[in-house]
Amino acid sequence: MSRSHQTSHHEPDTAVELNPLFSRPGESTIFPRFTLPEGESLPATAYQVVHDEAMLDGNSRLNLATFVGTWMETEASTLYAETFDKNMIDKDEYPQTALIETRCWRMLADLWNSPDPGKSIGTSTIGSSEACMLGGLALKRRWQHARRAEGKTTDKPNLVLSSAVQVCWEKFCNYWEVEPRFVPVSAEHPMLDGHDLDQYVDENTIGVVAILGVTYTGRYEPVQLISDALDEIQARRGLDIPIHVDGASGAMVAPFLQPGTVWDFRLPRVASINTSGHKYGLVYPGLGWVVWRDADALPEDLIFHVSYLGGDMPTFALNFSRPGAQVLLQYYLFLRLGFAGYRAVQATSRDVALYLSSEIGAMEAFTLWSDGSDIPVFAWQLTEGYTEHWNLHHLSERLRMNGWLVPAYPLPDGLSEVTVQRIVVRNGFTRDLASSFLADLTKAVDYLDSLTSPMPPDKQPEGFHH
Repeated sequence: MSRSHQTSHHEPDTAVELNPLFSRPGESTIFPRFTLPEGESLPATAYQVVHDEAMLDGNSRLNLATFVGTWMETEASTLYAETFDKNMIDKDEYPQTALIETRCWRMLADLWNSPDPGKSIGTSTIGSSEACMLGGLALKRRWQHARRAEGKTTDKPNLVLSSAVQVCWEKFCNYWEVEPRFVPVSAEHPMLDGHDLDQYVDENTIGVVAILGVTYTGRYEPVQLISDALDEIQARRGLDIPIHVDGASGAMVAPFLQPGTVWDFRLPRVASINTSGHKYGLVYPGLGWVVWRDADALPEDLIFHVSYLGGDMPTFALNFSRPGAQVLLQYYLFLRLGFAGYRAVQATSRDVALYLSSEIGAMEAFTLWSDGSDIPVFAWQLTEGYTEHWNLHHLSERLRMNGWLVPAYPLPDGLSEVTVQRIVVRNGFTRDLASSFLADLTKAVDYLDSLTSPMPPDKQPEGFHH
Protein backbone atom coordinates (compact mmCIF):
# COMPACT_ATOMS: atom_id res chain seq x y z
CA MET A 1 0.00 0.00 0.00
CA SER A 2 1.41 3.40 -0.93
CA ARG A 3 2.10 6.03 1.69
CA SER A 4 -0.50 8.34 0.17
CA HIS A 5 -3.23 5.99 1.46
CA GLN A 6 -1.88 5.49 4.97
CA THR A 7 -4.21 6.18 7.90
CA SER A 8 -3.95 6.20 11.65
CA HIS A 9 -4.00 2.40 11.47
CA HIS A 10 -0.55 2.57 9.87
CA GLU A 11 0.69 5.39 12.11
CA PRO A 12 0.14 4.21 15.68
CA ASP A 13 2.09 7.06 17.25
CA THR A 14 0.00 10.16 17.79
CA ALA A 15 2.87 12.63 17.72
CA VAL A 16 5.74 13.74 15.53
CA GLU A 17 8.93 14.43 17.49
CA LEU A 18 11.50 17.04 16.53
CA ASN A 19 15.21 16.31 16.58
CA PRO A 20 16.71 18.47 19.40
CA LEU A 21 19.19 19.90 16.89
CA PHE A 22 16.34 21.88 15.28
CA SER A 23 14.51 22.95 18.45
CA ARG A 24 14.59 26.50 19.83
CA PRO A 25 14.06 27.65 23.42
CA GLY A 26 10.37 27.91 24.23
CA GLU A 27 9.35 26.01 21.13
CA SER A 28 7.47 22.73 21.09
CA THR A 29 9.51 19.67 20.15
CA ILE A 30 6.49 17.36 19.79
CA PHE A 31 3.70 17.98 17.29
CA PRO A 32 0.32 16.19 17.27
CA ARG A 33 -0.07 13.98 14.23
CA PHE A 34 -3.83 14.21 13.68
CA THR A 35 -4.86 17.52 15.27
CA LEU A 36 -3.72 21.10 14.76
CA PRO A 37 -0.91 22.18 17.14
CA GLU A 38 -1.94 24.61 19.84
CA GLY A 39 0.71 27.16 18.94
CA GLU A 40 3.05 28.27 16.18
CA SER A 41 6.51 27.11 15.22
CA LEU A 42 9.32 28.79 13.35
CA PRO A 43 9.43 28.40 9.55
CA ALA A 44 12.70 26.48 9.75
CA THR A 45 11.20 24.06 12.27
CA ALA A 46 8.07 23.36 10.23
CA TYR A 47 10.23 22.97 7.14
CA GLN A 48 12.50 20.44 8.81
CA VAL A 49 9.60 18.30 10.04
CA VAL A 50 7.93 18.18 6.61
CA HIS A 51 11.26 17.77 4.80
CA ASP A 52 12.15 14.75 6.93
CA GLU A 53 8.75 13.15 6.36
CA ALA A 54 8.88 13.68 2.58
CA MET A 55 12.36 12.16 2.50
CA LEU A 56 10.77 8.78 3.26
CA ASP A 57 9.04 8.73 -0.13
CA GLY A 58 12.16 7.41 -1.81
CA ASN A 59 14.25 8.40 -4.83
CA SER A 60 12.05 9.36 -7.77
CA ARG A 61 14.86 8.61 -10.25
CA LEU A 62 14.61 4.94 -9.24
CA ASN A 63 10.83 4.83 -9.59
CA LEU A 64 10.25 2.78 -12.74
CA ALA A 65 6.53 2.44 -11.99
CA THR A 66 5.25 5.94 -12.67
CA PHE A 67 4.62 7.71 -15.97
CA VAL A 68 4.68 11.10 -14.23
CA GLY A 69 7.63 13.41 -14.84
CA THR A 70 10.07 13.84 -11.97
CA TRP A 71 12.69 16.21 -13.41
CA MET A 72 12.84 19.59 -15.12
CA GLU A 73 15.65 22.04 -15.81
CA THR A 74 16.69 24.71 -13.30
CA GLU A 75 15.15 27.44 -15.45
CA ALA A 76 11.83 25.60 -15.42
CA SER A 77 11.98 25.24 -11.64
CA THR A 78 12.66 28.97 -11.35
CA LEU A 79 9.70 29.74 -13.61
CA TYR A 80 7.57 27.38 -11.54
CA ALA A 81 8.46 29.20 -8.31
CA GLU A 82 7.72 32.57 -9.93
CA THR A 83 4.23 31.48 -11.01
CA PHE A 84 2.98 29.36 -8.08
CA ASP A 85 0.24 31.92 -7.38
CA LYS A 86 -1.43 31.93 -10.80
CA ASN A 87 -4.98 30.58 -10.87
CA MET A 88 -5.72 29.15 -14.30
CA ILE A 89 -9.45 29.75 -14.08
CA ASP A 90 -9.07 33.46 -13.21
CA LYS A 91 -8.69 34.70 -16.75
CA ASP A 92 -9.48 38.32 -15.76
CA GLU A 93 -6.58 38.39 -13.33
CA TYR A 94 -4.17 36.35 -15.47
CA PRO A 95 -5.10 37.08 -19.10
CA GLN A 96 -1.62 36.37 -20.46
CA THR A 97 -1.59 32.93 -18.88
CA ALA A 98 -4.99 32.31 -20.50
CA LEU A 99 -3.58 33.33 -23.88
CA ILE A 100 -0.60 31.03 -23.40
CA GLU A 101 -2.97 28.15 -22.56
CA THR A 102 -4.68 28.76 -25.92
CA ARG A 103 -1.34 28.82 -27.72
CA CYS A 104 -0.46 25.45 -26.19
CA TRP A 105 -3.61 23.59 -27.25
CA ARG A 106 -3.46 25.22 -30.67
CA MET A 107 0.07 23.81 -30.97
CA LEU A 108 -1.24 20.39 -29.94
CA ALA A 109 -4.09 20.60 -32.46
CA ASP A 110 -1.51 21.26 -35.15
CA LEU A 111 0.78 18.50 -33.86
CA TRP A 112 -2.16 16.08 -33.99
CA ASN A 113 -2.99 17.05 -37.59
CA SER A 114 -6.23 18.92 -37.04
CA PRO A 115 -7.73 19.82 -40.44
CA ASP A 116 -7.91 23.44 -39.24
CA PRO A 117 -6.25 24.13 -35.86
CA GLY A 118 -7.90 27.56 -35.85
CA LYS A 119 -11.29 25.86 -35.66
CA SER A 120 -10.30 23.29 -33.07
CA ILE A 121 -11.04 23.88 -29.41
CA GLY A 122 -9.16 22.66 -26.37
CA THR A 123 -8.31 23.24 -22.75
CA SER A 124 -5.78 22.40 -20.08
CA THR A 125 -6.83 20.18 -17.18
CA ILE A 126 -5.44 18.99 -13.86
CA GLY A 127 -4.32 15.74 -15.53
CA SER A 128 -5.33 13.42 -18.33
CA SER A 129 -8.01 11.86 -16.11
CA GLU A 130 -9.95 15.13 -16.09
CA ALA A 131 -9.26 15.44 -19.81
CA CYS A 132 -10.81 11.98 -20.34
CA MET A 133 -13.85 13.01 -18.30
CA LEU A 134 -14.33 16.06 -20.51
CA GLY A 135 -13.89 14.01 -23.68
CA GLY A 136 -16.45 11.49 -22.42
CA LEU A 137 -18.91 14.23 -21.44
CA ALA A 138 -18.71 15.76 -24.91
CA LEU A 139 -19.40 12.35 -26.48
CA LYS A 140 -22.41 11.81 -24.24
CA ARG A 141 -23.89 15.28 -24.78
CA ARG A 142 -23.34 15.08 -28.54
CA TRP A 143 -25.15 11.71 -28.60
CA GLN A 144 -28.00 13.09 -26.48
CA HIS A 145 -28.54 16.02 -28.83
CA ALA A 146 -28.62 13.73 -31.87
CA ARG A 147 -31.08 11.33 -30.20
CA ARG A 148 -33.42 14.09 -29.06
CA ALA A 149 -33.40 15.62 -32.53
CA GLU A 150 -34.68 12.27 -33.79
CA GLY A 151 -37.29 12.03 -31.03
CA LYS A 152 -35.54 9.08 -29.37
CA THR A 153 -34.76 8.29 -25.72
CA THR A 154 -31.42 9.12 -24.09
CA ASP A 155 -31.60 6.94 -20.99
CA LYS A 156 -29.23 4.10 -21.96
CA PRO A 157 -25.90 5.50 -23.21
CA ASN A 158 -22.95 3.14 -23.47
CA LEU A 159 -19.24 3.53 -24.15
CA VAL A 160 -17.10 0.83 -25.77
CA LEU A 161 -13.53 0.35 -24.55
CA SER A 162 -10.86 -2.25 -23.96
CA SER A 163 -10.70 -4.10 -20.66
CA ALA A 164 -7.14 -2.72 -20.51
CA VAL A 165 -8.42 0.85 -20.23
CA GLN A 166 -7.15 3.15 -17.47
CA VAL A 167 -9.35 3.30 -14.37
CA CYS A 168 -10.37 6.92 -15.03
CA TRP A 169 -12.73 5.63 -17.75
CA GLU A 170 -14.42 3.32 -15.26
CA LYS A 171 -14.88 6.37 -13.04
CA PHE A 172 -16.35 8.34 -15.94
CA CYS A 173 -18.91 5.63 -16.68
CA ASN A 174 -19.80 5.34 -12.99
CA TYR A 175 -20.06 9.05 -12.25
CA TRP A 176 -21.93 10.02 -15.43
CA GLU A 177 -24.15 6.95 -15.65
CA VAL A 178 -22.84 5.50 -18.87
CA GLU A 179 -22.79 1.73 -19.39
CA PRO A 180 -19.20 0.59 -19.97
CA ARG A 181 -18.90 -2.15 -22.59
CA PHE A 182 -15.50 -3.69 -22.10
CA VAL A 183 -14.00 -5.64 -24.96
CA PRO A 184 -11.86 -8.27 -23.19
CA VAL A 185 -8.25 -8.69 -24.21
CA SER A 186 -6.89 -12.11 -25.14
CA ALA A 187 -3.67 -13.72 -26.30
CA GLU A 188 -4.88 -13.32 -29.91
CA HIS A 189 -6.14 -9.77 -29.38
CA PRO A 190 -4.11 -8.23 -26.51
CA MET A 191 -5.67 -4.82 -27.16
CA LEU A 192 -8.70 -3.23 -28.80
CA ASP A 193 -8.11 -3.65 -32.54
CA GLY A 194 -11.59 -3.56 -34.10
CA HIS A 195 -12.05 -7.34 -33.78
CA ASP A 196 -15.69 -8.22 -32.93
CA LEU A 197 -16.47 -4.52 -32.40
CA ASP A 198 -19.79 -5.10 -34.17
CA GLN A 199 -20.95 -7.12 -31.15
CA TYR A 200 -20.51 -4.22 -28.72
CA VAL A 201 -21.88 -1.13 -30.49
CA ASP A 202 -25.50 -0.13 -31.06
CA GLU A 203 -27.63 3.00 -31.42
CA ASN A 204 -26.92 3.92 -27.77
CA THR A 205 -23.12 3.89 -28.16
CA ILE A 206 -21.79 7.39 -27.51
CA GLY A 207 -18.29 6.52 -28.72
CA VAL A 208 -15.34 4.17 -28.72
CA VAL A 209 -12.18 4.84 -26.70
CA ALA A 210 -8.84 3.92 -28.31
CA ILE A 211 -5.73 3.91 -26.15
CA LEU A 212 -2.49 5.24 -27.59
CA GLY A 213 -0.17 3.59 -25.10
CA VAL A 214 -1.86 0.91 -23.00
CA THR A 215 -1.01 1.37 -19.32
CA TYR A 216 -0.24 -2.31 -18.81
CA THR A 217 2.17 -2.88 -21.70
CA GLY A 218 2.88 0.44 -23.45
CA ARG A 219 1.47 -0.80 -26.78
CA TYR A 220 -0.52 1.40 -29.15
CA GLU A 221 -4.04 0.30 -29.95
CA PRO A 222 -4.41 0.50 -33.76
CA VAL A 223 -6.72 3.49 -34.03
CA GLN A 224 -6.88 3.23 -37.81
CA LEU A 225 -8.12 -0.38 -37.65
CA ILE A 226 -10.74 0.63 -35.08
CA SER A 227 -11.83 3.48 -37.35
CA ASP A 228 -11.99 1.15 -40.36
CA ALA A 229 -14.17 -1.28 -38.38
CA LEU A 230 -16.53 1.56 -37.43
CA ASP A 231 -16.64 2.73 -41.06
CA GLU A 232 -17.76 -0.77 -42.07
CA ILE A 233 -20.36 -0.83 -39.29
CA GLN A 234 -21.72 2.54 -40.41
CA ALA A 235 -21.97 1.39 -44.01
CA ARG A 236 -23.86 -1.74 -42.96
CA ARG A 237 -25.89 -0.60 -39.94
CA GLY A 238 -26.00 3.19 -40.26
CA LEU A 239 -24.33 3.83 -36.90
CA ASP A 240 -22.02 6.88 -36.99
CA ILE A 241 -19.85 6.37 -33.88
CA PRO A 242 -17.00 8.77 -32.99
CA ILE A 243 -13.66 7.87 -31.45
CA HIS A 244 -11.92 9.48 -28.50
CA VAL A 245 -8.19 8.77 -28.42
CA ASP A 246 -6.79 8.43 -24.91
CA GLY A 247 -3.25 9.53 -25.70
CA ALA A 248 -2.27 10.13 -22.07
CA SER A 249 1.24 8.93 -22.93
CA GLY A 250 1.39 8.17 -26.65
CA ALA A 251 0.01 11.45 -27.99
CA MET A 252 3.27 13.13 -26.92
CA VAL A 253 5.41 10.31 -28.35
CA ALA A 254 3.86 9.12 -31.62
CA PRO A 255 4.10 12.48 -33.48
CA PHE A 256 7.86 12.49 -32.88
CA LEU A 257 8.82 8.81 -33.12
CA GLN A 258 6.12 7.27 -35.34
CA PRO A 259 4.94 10.15 -37.58
CA GLY A 260 3.70 7.72 -40.23
CA THR A 261 1.28 6.01 -37.82
CA VAL A 262 -2.22 7.35 -38.49
CA TRP A 263 -4.09 7.68 -35.20
CA ASP A 264 -5.05 11.33 -34.84
CA PHE A 265 -7.30 13.92 -36.54
CA ARG A 266 -6.20 12.58 -39.91
CA LEU A 267 -8.95 10.05 -39.24
CA PRO A 268 -12.29 11.87 -39.66
CA ARG A 269 -13.88 9.65 -37.02
CA VAL A 270 -11.52 10.92 -34.28
CA ALA A 271 -13.50 13.60 -32.43
CA SER A 272 -11.15 14.32 -29.54
CA ILE A 273 -7.72 13.51 -28.12
CA ASN A 274 -6.30 13.88 -24.62
CA THR A 275 -2.76 13.71 -23.28
CA SER A 276 -0.82 14.21 -20.06
CA GLY A 277 1.45 17.23 -20.03
CA HIS A 278 3.07 15.70 -16.95
CA LYS A 279 3.93 12.40 -18.63
CA TYR A 280 5.74 12.50 -21.95
CA GLY A 281 4.83 16.18 -22.19
CA LEU A 282 7.74 16.36 -19.67
CA VAL A 283 6.10 18.81 -17.21
CA TYR A 284 5.86 18.44 -13.43
CA PRO A 285 2.46 17.10 -12.23
CA GLY A 286 -0.36 17.76 -12.66
CA LEU A 287 -1.28 18.86 -16.17
CA GLY A 288 -3.45 17.41 -18.88
CA TRP A 289 -4.75 18.55 -22.26
CA VAL A 290 -7.77 17.73 -24.38
CA VAL A 291 -8.44 18.96 -27.92
CA TRP A 292 -11.58 18.55 -30.04
CA ARG A 293 -11.45 18.40 -33.82
CA ASP A 294 -13.82 21.36 -34.19
CA ALA A 295 -16.72 23.14 -32.51
CA ASP A 296 -19.16 20.46 -33.74
CA ALA A 297 -17.35 17.86 -31.63
CA LEU A 298 -17.82 19.92 -28.44
CA PRO A 299 -21.47 20.90 -27.90
CA GLU A 300 -21.85 24.60 -27.20
CA ASP A 301 -24.02 24.04 -24.11
CA LEU A 302 -21.03 22.51 -22.29
CA ILE A 303 -18.95 25.66 -22.71
CA PHE A 304 -18.94 28.58 -20.30
CA HIS A 305 -17.92 31.99 -21.59
CA VAL A 306 -15.77 34.39 -19.60
CA SER A 307 -15.31 38.02 -20.61
CA TYR A 308 -11.76 39.29 -20.33
CA LEU A 309 -9.93 42.29 -21.80
CA GLY A 310 -13.11 43.18 -23.63
CA GLY A 311 -13.13 39.80 -25.38
CA ASP A 312 -14.59 36.33 -24.93
CA MET A 313 -12.76 33.32 -23.48
CA PRO A 314 -14.62 29.98 -23.68
CA THR A 315 -13.89 27.54 -20.84
CA PHE A 316 -14.77 23.90 -20.26
CA ALA A 317 -13.40 22.19 -17.15
CA LEU A 318 -14.52 20.17 -14.14
CA ASN A 319 -12.14 21.92 -11.75
CA PHE A 320 -12.48 25.62 -11.17
CA SER A 321 -9.53 27.01 -9.24
CA ARG A 322 -6.43 25.21 -10.45
CA PRO A 323 -2.75 26.07 -10.89
CA GLY A 324 -1.63 27.95 -13.99
CA ALA A 325 2.09 27.39 -13.43
CA GLN A 326 2.17 24.01 -15.19
CA VAL A 327 0.60 25.55 -18.31
CA LEU A 328 3.46 28.05 -18.40
CA LEU A 329 5.93 25.19 -17.92
CA GLN A 330 4.40 23.40 -20.91
CA TYR A 331 4.81 26.52 -23.01
CA TYR A 332 8.40 26.81 -21.77
CA LEU A 333 9.11 23.28 -22.99
CA PHE A 334 7.43 23.87 -26.34
CA LEU A 335 9.71 26.89 -26.84
CA ARG A 336 12.76 25.20 -25.30
CA LEU A 337 12.62 21.91 -27.21
CA GLY A 338 10.57 22.46 -30.33
CA PHE A 339 9.80 19.48 -32.54
CA ALA A 340 13.44 18.40 -32.88
CA GLY A 341 14.07 18.58 -29.14
CA TYR A 342 11.02 16.52 -28.25
CA ARG A 343 11.99 13.97 -30.86
CA ALA A 344 15.51 13.73 -29.38
CA VAL A 345 14.27 13.34 -25.80
CA GLN A 346 11.64 10.72 -26.66
CA ALA A 347 14.06 8.83 -28.93
CA THR A 348 16.61 8.65 -26.11
CA SER A 349 14.00 7.25 -23.72
CA ARG A 350 12.92 4.70 -26.34
CA ASP A 351 16.56 3.66 -26.95
CA VAL A 352 17.00 3.00 -23.22
CA ALA A 353 13.72 1.05 -23.15
CA LEU A 354 14.79 -1.09 -26.11
CA TYR A 355 18.18 -1.72 -24.48
CA LEU A 356 16.54 -2.82 -21.23
CA SER A 357 13.87 -4.97 -22.89
CA SER A 358 16.43 -6.73 -25.08
CA GLU A 359 18.58 -7.59 -22.05
CA ILE A 360 15.61 -8.72 -19.94
CA GLY A 361 14.09 -10.65 -22.85
CA ALA A 362 17.36 -12.54 -23.25
CA MET A 363 17.17 -13.79 -19.65
CA GLU A 364 15.84 -17.34 -19.34
CA ALA A 365 13.53 -16.33 -16.50
CA PHE A 366 11.48 -13.84 -18.53
CA THR A 367 9.25 -13.62 -21.59
CA LEU A 368 8.49 -10.17 -23.01
CA TRP A 369 4.95 -8.89 -23.57
CA SER A 370 6.20 -5.70 -25.24
CA ASP A 371 9.59 -4.15 -25.96
CA GLY A 372 9.16 -0.37 -25.64
CA SER A 373 9.12 0.34 -29.36
CA ASP A 374 5.81 2.26 -29.11
CA ILE A 375 6.03 4.42 -26.00
CA PRO A 376 9.18 3.75 -23.91
CA VAL A 377 7.31 1.27 -21.73
CA PHE A 378 7.53 -2.52 -21.74
CA ALA A 379 6.37 -5.51 -19.72
CA TRP A 380 7.40 -9.09 -19.18
CA GLN A 381 6.11 -12.22 -17.47
CA LEU A 382 7.87 -15.05 -15.72
CA THR A 383 8.61 -17.73 -18.31
CA GLU A 384 6.06 -20.50 -18.00
CA GLY A 385 7.46 -23.44 -16.05
CA TYR A 386 10.64 -21.59 -15.10
CA THR A 387 10.25 -21.93 -11.32
CA GLU A 388 7.79 -22.88 -8.59
CA HIS A 389 9.83 -21.19 -5.86
CA TRP A 390 9.14 -17.52 -6.58
CA ASN A 391 7.02 -15.16 -8.62
CA LEU A 392 7.24 -11.60 -9.92
CA HIS A 393 5.82 -10.15 -6.72
CA HIS A 394 8.78 -11.65 -4.84
CA LEU A 395 11.13 -10.20 -7.44
CA SER A 396 9.49 -6.79 -7.07
CA GLU A 397 10.17 -6.90 -3.33
CA ARG A 398 13.81 -7.89 -3.86
CA LEU A 399 14.29 -4.97 -6.25
CA ARG A 400 12.70 -2.61 -3.74
CA MET A 401 15.49 -3.50 -1.34
CA ASN A 402 17.85 -1.71 -3.73
CA GLY A 403 15.49 1.26 -4.10
CA TRP A 404 13.92 0.22 -7.44
CA LEU A 405 10.15 0.43 -7.77
CA VAL A 406 9.02 -2.03 -10.45
CA PRO A 407 5.38 -3.08 -10.08
CA ALA A 408 4.06 -6.61 -10.58
CA TYR A 409 0.38 -6.94 -11.41
CA PRO A 410 -2.12 -9.12 -13.28
CA LEU A 411 -3.17 -8.20 -16.80
CA PRO A 412 -6.80 -7.07 -17.27
CA ASP A 413 -9.87 -9.26 -17.68
CA GLY A 414 -9.34 -11.87 -20.36
CA LEU A 415 -5.69 -12.31 -19.40
CA SER A 416 -5.96 -11.87 -15.64
CA GLU A 417 -4.22 -15.20 -15.01
CA VAL A 418 -1.00 -13.63 -16.35
CA THR A 419 1.13 -11.52 -14.01
CA VAL A 420 3.64 -9.10 -15.52
CA GLN A 421 6.19 -6.54 -14.45
CA ARG A 422 6.48 -3.22 -16.22
CA ILE A 423 9.12 -0.54 -16.63
CA VAL A 424 8.41 3.06 -17.64
CA VAL A 425 11.47 4.83 -19.04
CA ARG A 426 11.24 8.59 -18.53
CA ASN A 427 13.44 11.53 -19.37
CA GLY A 428 16.48 11.39 -17.08
CA PHE A 429 16.63 7.60 -16.79
CA THR A 430 19.97 7.12 -18.50
CA ARG A 431 21.63 4.06 -19.99
CA ASP A 432 24.02 4.07 -17.03
CA LEU A 433 21.11 3.87 -14.59
CA ALA A 434 19.61 1.15 -16.78
CA SER A 435 22.84 -0.84 -16.52
CA SER A 436 22.78 -0.46 -12.74
CA PHE A 437 19.21 -1.71 -12.70
CA LEU A 438 20.11 -4.74 -14.82
CA ALA A 439 22.92 -5.61 -12.41
CA ASP A 440 20.51 -5.48 -9.46
CA LEU A 441 17.88 -7.43 -11.40
CA THR A 442 20.37 -10.18 -12.21
CA LYS A 443 21.48 -10.31 -8.58
CA ALA A 444 17.86 -10.55 -7.39
CA VAL A 445 17.06 -13.35 -9.84
CA ASP A 446 20.21 -15.26 -8.84
CA TYR A 447 19.21 -15.00 -5.18
CA LEU A 448 15.66 -16.22 -5.83
CA ASP A 449 16.94 -19.04 -8.05
CA SER A 450 19.19 -20.20 -5.20
CA LEU A 451 16.21 -20.93 -2.96
CA THR A 452 15.72 -24.59 -2.17
CA SER A 453 12.07 -24.18 -1.15
CA PRO A 454 9.24 -21.87 -2.21
CA MET A 455 8.96 -18.32 -0.93
CA PRO A 456 6.16 -17.96 1.64
CA PRO A 457 2.80 -16.98 0.14
CA ASP A 458 1.74 -13.37 0.54
CA LYS A 459 -1.34 -11.36 -0.33
CA GLN A 460 -1.02 -10.19 -3.91
CA PRO A 461 -2.69 -7.05 -5.24
CA GLU A 462 -5.92 -7.66 -7.14
CA GLY A 463 -5.25 -5.16 -9.90
CA PHE A 464 -3.18 -2.29 -11.14
CA HIS A 465 -4.54 1.18 -11.78
CA HIS A 466 -1.44 3.37 -11.82
